[in-house]
Amino acid sequence: MRQYLDLVQYILDHGEVRDDRTGTGTMSIFGHQTKYDLREGFPILTTKKILFEAVVRELLWFLKGATNIHDGLKEYTPIWNAWADTDGELGPIYGYQWRKWERFVWDEKALGYRKECVDQIQNAIDMIKKDPLSRRIIVSAWNVADLERMRLPPCHALFQFYVQRGRLDCQLYQRSADVALGVPFNIASYALLLFMIAQECHLAPGIFVHTLGDAHIYLNHVDGLKRQLERTPRPLPTLRIAHKPIFELAFEDIMLVDYQHDAFIKFPIAV
Repeated sequence: MRQYLDLVQYILDHGEVRDDRTGTGTMSIFGHQTKYDLREGFPILTTKKILFEAVVRELLWFLKGATNIHDGLKEYTPIWNAWADTDGELGPIYGYQWRKWERFVWDEKALGYRKECVDQIQNAIDMIKKDPLSRRIIVSAWNVADLERMRLPPCHALFQFYVQRGRLDCQLYQRSADVALGVPFNIASYALLLFMIAQECHLAPGIFVHTLGDAHIYLNHVDGLKRQLERTPRPLPTLRIAHKPIFELAFEDIMLVDYQHDAFIKFPIAV
């Protein structure tokens, strides 16, 4: 995971100080791309501990289209607590857009429009299997019509799959990237999603391409990241996933083997 440390160092060296929505202040760059080859091991930081269990719980929560932290999330990870309303609701965020993107179609019998939901994840899987050379295998969470209903607009906004010689690659465009807290989690989450969909489509997981828009370090994260830069990356662990259909996978079916890491570094979250 030297690529991640290089990103941190680049922002510290070249980032510009900017105000931000939270009032914390950041060092920021615009436009950055990193590639992680999943054939070399599972890309999770080893220079600090990442809570892989939380990564798995959140991704499974997304994949069932959930929007409420009480729907199997709050008991295990507090990631979304700061944004949820008093009932635990977050609005039509990631999972809802992935699995239940709303559209209205004309109903000839009723002579009116009726609402349908588009399952983008299933559509992507179907396209990978039936039309693997397509350049349209895209899943978007950035639904302009729903942004005001979301408690937090999508940071990781859109991802695309690419099939080549039995290998499945994935590129994510992330409009806003909290490099200390969010990015390590995002790398692990999308790598896991790539593994899961590759298995579902009988392909080998290949390269995860992480494209960042506003890549920033909050000013109160600088000291912790400098401490992390002094550490030496360790060998990457291996991922094991039970051979089940993707939507039947449970937390117990996903395991990270031989994850060696340095101590956890606590970074305050900016809301």
